[in-house]
Amino acid sequence: MATSTQMLKGILEGCLLAIINRGETYGYEMIEKLEEFGFYMVSEGSIYPVLMRMQKESLVTTVMKASPNGPNRKYYSITELGKDELADYQARWKELSQAVNALFDNDNNKGGE
Repeated sequence: MATSTQMLKGILEGCLLAIINRGETYGYEMIEKLEEFGFYMVSEGSIYPVLMRMQKESLVTTVMKASPNGPNRKYYSITELGKDELADYQARWKELSQAVNALFDNDNNKGGE
């Protein structure tokens, strides 16, 4: 499980940018959207530090809005800089995932020799 957590830390920023790029959203809603894609191991405690860093780096902006049930919510929107970072992340991810898949496919074809 620790390995999965470490792997997740490396991809969480790109995944959050992709979710926010789909439209303004708040923290817990991001977790729900990530779960729709199979990211069941993501917690609020893991996304908020990343969101704060992305805000400091001007990748996202925030606005407080009233919630229909409870306290106000902080909504996140992607900036132009964030869109640029997302595009760079997607290119890096494509290159990395192709390399890893090629390696794994090669191992499978050799029968684990």
